[in-house]
Amino acid sequence: MEPTKSELEILQVLWQHGPSTVRFVNDTLNEEKRSVQYSSTLKLMQIMTEKGILSRDESSMKHIYHPVEPENKTKGKLLERFVDSMYKGSAASLVMQLFGNKNTSKEDLDEIKDFLKKLE
Repeated sequence: MEPTKSELEILQVLWQHGPSTVRFVNDTLNEEKRSVQYSSTLKLMQIMTEKGILSRDESSMKHIYHPVEPENKTKGKLLERFVDSMYKGSAASLVMQLFGNKNTSKEDLDEIKDFLKKLE
């Protein structure tokens, strides 16, 4: 299941801060992103639970939500779909596009070179 933009914002909060209540997620979104009504956050997190994106611990008075899949797995799936749809599956095309659109620092290039050496 591919999360929507709003669902990804919620996932980002949960990945960064760990399992949380709706109130915490809503407050964090209001501080970091944009103004969001509590009822909207609650409804969206309930929908995400129904979709299997989140799970909910109901053992205490305050329900605690957490992502079903780890961050790297979700991001990996999204990136794979993006590369398939936008770059016909070519990771090289994506990387060349990234380097062509942005000034890459020497530190970033060194880190990428080290990473590529480790892959070999």
